[in-house]
Amino acid sequence: MPRFSQLAALLVAGLTFATAYAERPYTVGTEATFAPFESLNEKQEVVGFDADLMHAIAAKGGFSVKLINTPWEGLFVGLANGDRDIVAAAVTITEERRKTVDFSEPYFEAKQLIVVGNGSKVAKLADLKGRKVAVQTGTTGDIVAQKHYGKTSPDIKRFESIVLALQELRSGGVDAVIADNGVVRNYLVNNPGAKLKLVDDPSFDKEHYGIAVKKGNKALLAKINKGLAAIKADGSYDRIYAKYFGK
Repeated sequence: MPRFSQLAALLVAGLTFATAYAERPYTVGTEATFAPFESLNEKQEVVGFDADLMHAIAAKGGFSVKLINTPWEGLFVGLANGDRDIVAAAVTITEERRKTVDFSEPYFEAKQLIVVGNGSKVAKLADLKGRKVAVQTGTTGDIVAQKHYGKTSPDIKRFESIVLALQELRSGGVDAVIADNGVVRNYLVNNPGAKLKLVDDPSFDKEHYGIAVKKGNKALLAKINKGLAAIKADGSYDRIYAKYFGK
């Protein structure tokens, strides 16, 4: 092969590799046991509010994404070690979490609710004194329970998912569950025979969800914020919100 042809071939190969690398989808860690934010459909694909939101953000931000179901405990570890580029899993923005990850602009307002049986007399957080409560490990509900009971309290039972925590409540293993409003409301709507009700304690603060990237990844964060701003501006966000939560 002539020297010029060899050089041309190398240039084409290099451009092809660079293009393929540039178009690599960003991996998004999401915990698919948190409907309606994220769950698995019959094809084992991640679907839900966060999934739709990430695809819409990516389309407007000029990148593509691949959503990967990841246990909650592994989400931030995966982000730190490079196994995941993004975490989109109904993650509440907190100052403690800001120490290890960077967050997008807020995209959802939430708060904690207490779930109890229909016959329970619990009307506020203080009424849970001396009762056992279930939470999902490492979530804001866990943080609220720790503040109320103490970090090492035996009255806090921790589970890998909210679904498991709610099953424990239904089986009588605990007296209450503390969790995000969106997910527990969705659970009660889809499980009308569960005989559960929600308690809204006025002491619970409003929370905001954010999309997380590895600390210092300003370029990716800028793309996400660009896409998020665009879907809020053109009405796409409102349509996705209405699909899962109504108007």
